[in-house]
Amino acid sequence: MSIFLDPRLNTLKPYTPGEQPQVGKFIKLNTNESPYPPSPRVLEALEGKWETLRLYPDPDCRELIAAIAEVNGLKAEQLIAGNGSDELLAFIFQALCPKGAAFADISYGFYKVWAQLYGVSAKIVPLRGDFTICLDDYRGLEETIFIANPNAPTGIALDPRDIAALAKEKPDRLVVVDEAYVDFGAKSCIRYINELSNLLVVHTFSKSRNLAGGRVAFAAGSRELIADLNRIKFSFNPYNINRISQIAGAASVLDRQYFSDCCSKIIATREKSARELRALGFEMTESRANFLFAKHPKLKGADLYLKLRERGILVRHFGGERIEDYVRITVGSDMEMDALIDALGAILKEGT
Repeated sequence: MSIFLDPRLNTLKPYTPGEQPQVGKFIKLNTNESPYPPSPRVLEALEGKWETLRLYPDPDCRELIAAIAEVNGLKAEQLIAGNGSDELLAFIFQALCPKGAAFADISYGFYKVWAQLYGVSAKIVPLRGDFTICLDDYRGLEETIFIANPNAPTGIALDPRDIAALAKEKPDRLVVVDEAYVDFGAKSCIRYINELSNLLVVHTFSKSRNLAGGRVAFAAGSRELIADLNRIKFSFNPYNINRISQIAGAASVLDRQYFSDCCSKIIATREKSARELRALGFEMTESRANFLFAKHPKLKGADLYLKLRERGILVRHFGGERIEDYVRITVGSDMEMDALIDALGAILKEGT
C-alpha cells in the first residue's frame, strides 16, 4: 500500500468477487449469473438507442422507476434505482446505520466490508447449527438489521411475515431485506412497504432479470427513506445508471412472462440437480435461490473446487470454519448441470 492511504483503511479486507476467467473455456457456475439471455424486449428497446450515449443519462431514472413501480404496485417516490444492489446497500451502510449494523455471521460477504469501510460498528449474529437465521436473535437490538432473504450462500429463506413482525417490534429501528434471490421460490417483503416505515427492501436485476452485466437494482421503502438514499446518491453520483442499462432494465421488468418462464426453468433445474446431487451422496441446504449449497462427506470443499476447475467447471468455495467443506453451485442450464453431475460422478469414482 502507498504512504497516502488513510491509516484507518490499513486493515480493510476487500470483498472477493467470484472468478471471471478471461482465458480458457469454463462452465461458469460460480457467480450466480443467469444461464438465459435478457428478455427479447430488451434487445428491441435498445434498437437505435446507442447514439444517445453521447448524452448523460436521466439522473432520476424515470422510465425505469415507472416500470418498477407499475409491476410492484408502488409509487415512484417509494423507489430508488441503483448501480447494482451493491451501490444501494453501500448507501444504506453509509447513511442509515447510526447505531451500527447487525447481520448474520454467514451471509453476503460485502456486509462486513461496508461496515469496516464506513466505520459502522457491526454486531455479528451467528446462524443456528442448521444454517438458519433465527429472528429471535435480533429482537431488542438497536442496530440497523440486514437480512439476506434467501440468505447467501445457504439459499435458505424466511417467511416475510416473520420479518415484518421483527420490524413491527421496534418502529424506530431499520430493517433492511436484501432480496437478491427472492424470485426463485421465496416470498418478498415488498408487500409490507406501505405498512412499515422502517422497512427497506433491495432487489437486483442481476439474477432473475438476466442483467448482471447491466448493473441495475432498486430499493423500495417509505418516501422518507428513499429521500434519504437520494440525498446520498445525489451527493455521490447523480448519473449512477447509464442510459443503456436504464432502457434495458425498464424493458426487462415489463416483460413479466419471460421473467416468469426463466425463473420457472431455473427452479426446475435446481430441483432436478438437487435430487441428482443427493443420489451421489451430497448433503445440502434447502435452497430457494438460483444456487445450491452442498458438501460431500468424502471430499473437502477446497479439493472439490479444484478438481472441478481442472475439468473446466467453476463453482464457489468460500472457506471459513463452519462452511469450509461446502461449495456454492450456481444453477446453470440443463446441459451445464448435466456436465457438472457427470464430472462429480467421475471425481467420486477416482476417490474410491
